[in-house]
Amino acid sequence: MMALGSGNKTIRWILKILVGVLALGVACLVLYRASSYDFEFLPTFSSSKNAAREMLRVFRKASMENKTIILTTLNEAWAAPNSTFDLFLESFKIGNNTTWLLKHLVVVALDENAYGRCVVVHPHCYLLHTGGTNFSKEAYFLSPTYLQMMWRRIDFLHTVLRLGYNFIFTDVDIMWFRNPFPHFFVEANFQIACDRFNGNSLDVNNAPNGGFNYVMSNNRTVYFYEFWYQSRLKYLGQHDQDVLNKIKHDPTVRNIGLKMRFLDTIYFGGFCEPSRDMNKAFTMHANCCRGLEKKVHDLSMVLQDWKMYMSLSPAQRSESPRWRAPQKCLF
Repeated sequence: MMALGSGNKTIRWILKILVGVLALGVACLVLYRASSYDFEFLPTFSSSKNAAREMLRVFRKASMENKTIILTTLNEAWAAPNSTFDLFLESFKIGNNTTWLLKHLVVVALDENAYGRCVVVHPHCYLLHTGGTNFSKEAYFLSPTYLQMMWRRIDFLHTVLRLGYNFIFTDVDIMWFRNPFPHFFVEANFQIACDRFNGNSLDVNNAPNGGFNYVMSNNRTVYFYEFWYQSRLKYLGQHDQDVLNKIKHDPTVRNIGLKMRFLDTIYFGGFCEPSRDMNKAFTMHANCCRGLEKKVHDLSMVLQDWKMYMSLSPAQRSESPRWRAPQKCLF
């Protein structure tokens, strides 16, 4: 009996040692993963750790204190002098309390020429490599290159969230006129501009536009962007915005507890539904418009209207002047 009891004690002692060793191993693994988390990118992203380090360097330099950055993507066609990129940057400079936001803007270049143009005019530029794909030319709506570019963007934004950064994503054909942060919904994880707004910011039947959104980094948004990206396989041949319009009704989105809000076009308008009062406009998007030349023409007109508005007296501004655009984008 004593021998049997002694054997049981020995077994329990060995089990305790094994459990302790296992616990130590798990702890070491967690610490290792935490220390190397910055370099755990999705397979389509990681060309090298040097690229990862460069991304983090740019993000850290541009980040606000709460790890928030502003992001836009740029290719050669849109980066050309006197094209959308110049108009985009100018809008920040002539906007009302928007110049400081440029310190937090990261321009993600999709090709070498766009990157070369960016570093000449802006301090925070990152070259996003995409093997085997040329994103330098104008990508026509729903063309294979356009679809790949849009899904590349969702993939990239997923990575940004995994790194713990909140972001405003803005298309480069959006003009910024006021600081939007005070107007965002504090409780929302994910808020997005609309092509058409029905008056209820909570209604998923609004028509969202992926060109402007404000997203907080947390487990909900990381999972949501992963679900969004993977949903492209279910809805083949459709772009990110069309897929969002489908998955916003999906039980998966409700189950993860994502707090989604839709932004009013009175404040965040576009050519689909222009903001009716320049006194309330935060941004203006050249949406519902196909063709770079048309966008540049009408956005140039938008900037002219804004400059004229800023030159008015408070009494004249109170008369609610309106935009002349869209004009070419109507056709």
